[in-house]
Amino acid sequence: MAITIIGYRGTGKTTVGAELAQRLDWDYIDIDPELEKRARKSIAAIFAQDGEPYFRDLESAELARHLTGETIVVSAGGGVILRDLNRDLMCKSGPVIWLMADEATIAARIQSDPTSATRRPSLTRTDPISEIQQVLAFRRPLYSAAATIQVQTDGRSPAAIVDEIMLQLPRD
Repeated sequence: MAITIIGYRGTGKTTVGAELAQRLDWDYIDIDPELEKRARKSIAAIFAQDGEPYFRDLESAELARHLTGETIVVSAGGGVILRDLNRDLMCKSGPVIWLMADEATIAARIQSDPTSATRRPSLTRTDPISEIQQVLAFRRPLYSAAATIQVQTDGRSPAAIVDEIMLQLPRD
């Protein structure tokens, strides 16, 4: 079984995914840095030089490569849910955990991340709050359709979030 963590950037996928994997004593992979290593450039550079469709192809391939494993927690990119194929693969592989936060929390977390501006492209070319609102309005139904577990992360420690996830994971 694989567990996939989904959600908008800044909702805690990397931090929570790593802690969940440690708690379960499972392998852990964060798709975005793996994809950047493989492509030898940042996601922002991939978007700028090769376009979003090419990036989404790389993202799908990286996701498929890692979801074949057993006992792995995968933190997926925020837009991985845009493709039916990815949503199907995640759902067939095991629980899909949607980490959620309100727009203000997401904006504050992104702003406090020193690498976000250089590694992540603007998706709408608007101010950060407007971008978050626009993108979330489109993606929420997709996140919801894929998720088997939903967890709000605003104002909560990673340990508390993982505690909640652990209580909701299916027991063998």
